[in-house]
Amino acid sequence: MKTQEYIALEEQYGAHNYHPLDVVITRGEGVWVYDVDGRKYLDCLSAYSAVNQGHIHPKILAALVEQAGKITLTSRAFRNDQLPLFYKELSELTGYEMSLPMNSGAEAVETALKIARKWAYQVKKVPRHQAEIITCTGNFHGRTITTISFSTEPLYRDDFGPFTPGFVTVPYGDANAIAKAITPNTAAVFLEPIQGEGGVIIPPKGYLKKVAEICKKDNVLFIADEIQTGLGRTGKLFAAQHEDVRPDVTVIGKALAGGFYPVSAVLADKEVLGLFTPGEHGSTFGGNPLAAAIARAALKVIVEENLILRSAELGEYFIEQLSEIPSPHVKEVRGKGLLIGVELNEKAGGARRFCEALQNKSILAKETHERVIRFAPPLVIDKETIDWALPLIRDVLNME
Repeated sequence: MKTQEYIALEEQYGAHNYHPLDVVITRGEGVWVYDVDGRKYLDCLSAYSAVNQGHIHPKILAALVEQAGKITLTSRAFRNDQLPLFYKELSELTGYEMSLPMNSGAEAVETALKIARKWAYQVKKVPRHQAEIITCTGNFHGRTITTISFSTEPLYRDDFGPFTPGFVTVPYGDANAIAKAITPNTAAVFLEPIQGEGGVIIPPKGYLKKVAEICKKDNVLFIADEIQTGLGRTGKLFAAQHEDVRPDVTVIGKALAGGFYPVSAVLADKEVLGLFTPGEHGSTFGGNPLAAAIARAALKVIVEENLILRSAELGEYFIEQLSEIPSPHVKEVRGKGLLIGVELNEKAGGARRFCEALQNKSILAKETHERVIRFAPPLVIDKETIDWALPLIRDVLNME
C-alpha cells in the first residue's frame, strides 16, 4: 500500500482528533524515520519528546524483548521483580524518596492533583473539598475533563463542560500573581517549567525560584509538570534545575520509556506520596513488569550515553545557528537544550505551511499554537546531522 491509501483508510475509519502531516511512517532508527514509500526523514519532533533516546534504541529494545518473554503484566494485586528495581533506580537518579508509576502523562497529572488535595486535607488541614490549585495561562497538562478544566485554550474546552472546580488560573511567568492568588485553601501551584505545547514559552529568569520560595513561605506544594521538558530534553535532567529548583512534586512521562511503551510517574518525598493508602488510587497497568523493565533501560541510556550534556551542548549550537538565519518570517527563536521554538510573525501565513515545506525537504517538525515551529530532535542527534538540516531549514524559512 502507498501513502495515500493509508491516509484514506485513516480518514474513513478513524476519529479526526488530530491533524497530522501527510507522511505515513513505517520504521525508525535513531534520529531517522522512513515512510511507506521508502523516503527517509529527520525526526525533529521525537514524538513530542517521548523518544529522547532515539527510535528503537537497541538497549531498550533488548530489555523489552527479554521481559516480554518472561511476564508482561501481574497487576498490582501481586508483586513483580522489576518494579522495586525501577523504584530504586528512579529515586537514585532523581533524588526523590518515592515514586508512583502510571501509564500516560495525563494519568500522572491526575495522580499529582489527587495527592495534592489529600495533602491539603491531611497535612495543611484545609477544610475538606475546599482545596484550590493554582495553574497558569497557556498551560497544557493533558486532555482529561479535569485538565481541560484549567486550560485557557478554547479549543480544548468549548464543547466539553461542565468542568471540574477547584482551580485558579494566573498569568504564566508572573510570580507576583501567584503570590496574590494564594489563600488559606491553596493546596498547590502547578505549572510547566517551560510551556512546550504552549509554544516553547520560557518564563522570565528567576521565575521558578521565586515561585518555589513563595510556595515554601505559604505552605503550598510546588508541582512541576516535566512530562515534556524532563529527562534531559532541556539540557538538565529536569528543566526546573536550570534555576536550582527542586519542586515538591515532579510529574514525568514520555521519554521515561524511550518511546517503547506508555510509562509515567509522579515523584515526591514520603511526606507527600506516603499519604496514599491501599485502595485510594491505582491502575491495572501502572507499574507492570514490562513497563518497569523498559523504563529502567530507558533511564540507563540517558545516563550512560550522556544525553543530558549532549542536549545542552547541541541545543545551544542549534539555537545559535537558527537565530542567525536571516528570514522575513521569523519573529523569535527560543529554547533550552533541544526544545526549540521558532515563532513566526503574523504575516508569515501560519507555521503549518512551513512544516509541510520542511517535510518536502525530508525534515519532520510540527507546528504548535499556529505560529510556532517546534524543533525537538532525539537527543542522540549529532552536529553533522544538524549541519545537514540547517541549509534546508534556511531555505524553508525564506520561502515566499
